[in-house]
Amino acid sequence: MTQRYDAIVIGGGHNGLVAAAYLAKAKKKVLVLERREVLGGAAATEEVWPGFCVNTGAADAGLLQEAVVQDLFLKMQGLTFLESEVAVFAPLGNGSSLVLYRDVAKSAAEIGRFSQRDAGRYPAFVAEVERNAAILKEMMLLTPPNVLEPHLGDLSAWGRVGLNVKRLGGPNMMTFLRILPMPLNLYLDEWFETDALKGALGGYGITGLRQGPRAAGTVLMFLYQNVNGFLHHRFVAGGMGQLSAVLATAARQMGAEVRTGAAVRQLSVDSEQYLVNSVVLENGEELRAKVVLSSLDPRRTFFNLVGPQNLEPHFMRHVRNIMYRGSTAKVNLALNGLPEFVGQTDKMQLSGHVRIAPSLDYLEKAYDAAKYGRYSPAPYLDITIPTLLDPSLAPEGRHIMTTTMQYAPYELRESSWNMEREALGDHIVETLNQYAPGLSQLILHRQIITPLDWEQTYGLTEGSIHHGQMGLDQLLVMRPVPGWGQYRTPLGNLYLCGAGTHPGGGVTGAPGYNVAWEVLKKI
Repeated sequence: MTQRYDAIVIGGGHNGLVAAAYLAKAKKKVLVLERREVLGGAAATEEVWPGFCVNTGAADAGLLQEAVVQDLFLKMQGLTFLESEVAVFAPLGNGSSLVLYRDVAKSAAEIGRFSQRDAGRYPAFVAEVERNAAILKEMMLLTPPNVLEPHLGDLSAWGRVGLNVKRLGGPNMMTFLRILPMPLNLYLDEWFETDALKGALGGYGITGLRQGPRAAGTVLMFLYQNVNGFLHHRFVAGGMGQLSAVLATAARQMGAEVRTGAAVRQLSVDSEQYLVNSVVLENGEELRAKVVLSSLDPRRTFFNLVGPQNLEPHFMRHVRNIMYRGSTAKVNLALNGLPEFVGQTDKMQLSGHVRIAPSLDYLEKAYDAAKYGRYSPAPYLDITIPTLLDPSLAPEGRHIMTTTMQYAPYELRESSWNMEREALGDHIVETLNQYAPGLSQLILHRQIITPLDWEQTYGLTEGSIHHGQMGLDQLLVMRPVPGWGQYRTPLGNLYLCGAGTHPGGGVTGAPGYNVAWEVLKKI
């Protein structure tokens, strides 16, 4: 007998789990299907080596929307955040370093060692970034309006964004519209003269993008990374996977069913009614639901699960044209001790993010190689050592270091990632050794994740951690494709709920939150 549900959610990443929990909270019968045995997708914690629990994907929950935490009572379920007073530690090639703190005054004092002018301007810069990032934040938990068939309710909700922006300060919108399409290097040049400061900040504008800081629109990513507050980082006690575990617990307590090791083979489509008939698993099991939500990226959803023959060519042409352009790789290390970086005076300076980005020119040159299908000879590295705040993640006296590297283009022109995996790992470790001498002697184990691994293991098309590039041409009403920015699809009971929808990537929970409310209008 075929089982029936109100909603089936494909994918047990954090967005799929958020959507499931909200639907279950509304007393709907919900099933979550996750292909892997581990929940969390690209925000999982896995015991890669005995005793070492590694954040194999995302390392930071600073973008998670507070509404999700409160509505689903996640702290009551055991979610605990860990925060360091240090936001960024940036070792420099000349043996010194720059430290940016969550405390603005403390950061300004540190910047003053390099430039009194920049130190004086820093507080005003932070205030401007937070005012403009607040405009993006206002949009995150709203469904984009349907510009093809506008509804009064859609437009009035977005009109309130304008009213709230006005409350934040009238001239803000003018500034927002001016800076949003700017290259980040020009925006930072307007404020600062110190290369080290601009380099440390520049990493926020290129997160997950195959663009350098001189590319138009990188201010958008810079603001996006600061929507919950300037340099706001939060780590999860027990690892990022604990967030998914807590979300799954919340969903189950509200009545949802969560299955792992349940890969979906295809969606059975009624071509006459233009609806999804059923969800067919790899083992042949067939499941039915009033609505189906896919947290897979659009290409995998429509090409792999639905099939292009079941959708009109005009729509599928837009889906085919989505730019993914993955550009990140990762090396996770199990260490026999704590490394020491040049310019470091206190081990807790390493408890936030450590960034190898001495200048904006360094970042731009790192990107240059990706234009020609090669990985960066001098890469941008974003590093966390989660065991400084949470020693439970590794055996006593041992540490975990996770390093996200840019740029590693998905398409290598002269080789393949199967051939280059170990060489990339060696290259990243060699770069780390330049800034943390002796690191290689501390390595017990290493895990290398290439863009191809992101695709094959974690289901990220072309290794794109955002389920598609986050540029002005692929956001809001144009995400995932023009005319379909409301989580709906041409199939009347199929919805998207992953990072390929508004507002985009990162551990925000916003796509899952928004789609749940859209689905509840129907069921």
